[in-house]
Amino acid sequence: MNFVSNDENKNICTCCPRHCKVDRSQRVGFCNELSTIRVAKVIEHFMWEEPCITGKGGALAIFFSGCNLKCSYCQNYEISCGQVGKEYTIDEFIQLLDEKIDGHEYLDLITPTHFSKQLLEVFKRYNIKIPVVWNSSSYEDLGVIDDIFEYVDIFLMDFKYSSNALGKKYSNCQNYFDVASKVLSKCALKRDIFDTNGNMKEGLIIRHLILPGEIENSLGCIEYIARNFKDRMVSLMSQFTPNGKGVPNRKLTPLEYKIVYNRLLELGIERGYFQEFSSADSCFVPDFLDKND
Repeated sequence: MNFVSNDENKNICTCCPRHCKVDRSQRVGFCNELSTIRVAKVIEHFMWEEPCITGKGGALAIFFSGCNLKCSYCQNYEISCGQVGKEYTIDEFIQLLDEKIDGHEYLDLITPTHFSKQLLEVFKRYNIKIPVVWNSSSYEDLGVIDDIFEYVDIFLMDFKYSSNALGKKYSNCQNYFDVASKVLSKCALKRDIFDTNGNMKEGLIIRHLILPGEIENSLGCIEYIARNFKDRMVSLMSQFTPNGKGVPNRKLTPLEYKIVYNRLLELGIERGYFQEFSSADSCFVPDFLDKND
């Protein structure tokens, strides 16, 4: 795991490509989190992911607080940019899994990157008997992917930007494309395996969210996917919902979506999913501030 360790400071964090080198036992890193695992929400029998990774029983979805990317348009901004949720030690997190995991078909770890060190310890100590989904922005340190590769069954990875410039514009990130393209290549070493019901047991799904006003970016992303990952599962997403705080600040238009979708078909990308426009609604965003959960 990419954490520097020495006698002076044992918790210097370099677990994501930002390498902010903060001692998260003392103060928050760029991700806005300390070293204790913080969970914003747990949703049982979660059915809002792609059908091949929900099955009939759904996923045990765990939304982690904080984020190492923090996009300006994030629909989960309450948890990516604010400190909400419950803190767990590694032992307490294992107990949470043990209490809730039965009856689910997948364990869906959502925005887990900045807790990679802690989750690696969980993986080593607790035998998770259902497929583990690493639901990530793809802005990952390759060393982290190496460390978790044997424990993660399915990589559900965003491919947000086809250039570093857009990463800088929307995610205050200088090198998103350079990093994400390498991470996807690493994750693609996980071969796709399905059961007889069509449920994925191992593999890679590449997601792309179309941003309003940035159609050239989307075309660039799917063209890159077609050149490098044409035989993999692709999920084209129309669910962009303005968060009222950042940009873009409008919804996608039908024409924008049609241009990207038609190009995807022209490129012969045939495996995967696409969303209907009804997905672009705030009612599909979980209430992360609900104290009853």
